[in-house]
Amino acid sequence: MSDESQLKEAISTLKETGVRITPQRHAILEFLIESMAHPTADDIYKALEGKFPNMSVATVYNNLRVFREVGLVKELTYGDASSRFDFVTTEHYHVICDSCGKIVDFHYPGLDEVEHLASHVTGFKVNSHRMEIYGTCPECSKINKETH
Repeated sequence: MSDESQLKEAISTLKETGVRITPQRHAILEFLIESMAHPTADDIYKALEGKFPNMSVATVYNNLRVFREVGLVKELTYGDASSRFDFVTTEHYHVICDSCGKIVDFHYPGLDEVEHLASHVTGFKVNSHRMEIYGTCPECSKINKETH
């Protein structure tokens, strides 16, 4: 699905739940959809402050909370670092760099079977699962080789 159609779909979801579409909300959503970097609220604020000089970091947080509540955005909390935000598309997993904190998406449909197995073995009604893989990204690996 293109960024444009994802944005249209997200806006109609917001309208259906009675959320007003302000220019700031539109810009934050657009930024999240286009960003593959899983930005923090601060990253979003810095990217948009030129366009919206009177917008605060609190405004960004409040809007992200609204988006999270209607299911458009996932808040990713890994370790002590600031929360990062991910526009909800298809089910995917994250590989996280131990050095710089970069998060990269990867898709692996086979893991859906884990939910069925967990449900079968435990009797739980499983709603979701989350998997994180940790390592060192290519950029940090290169820097580590150069410095050692």
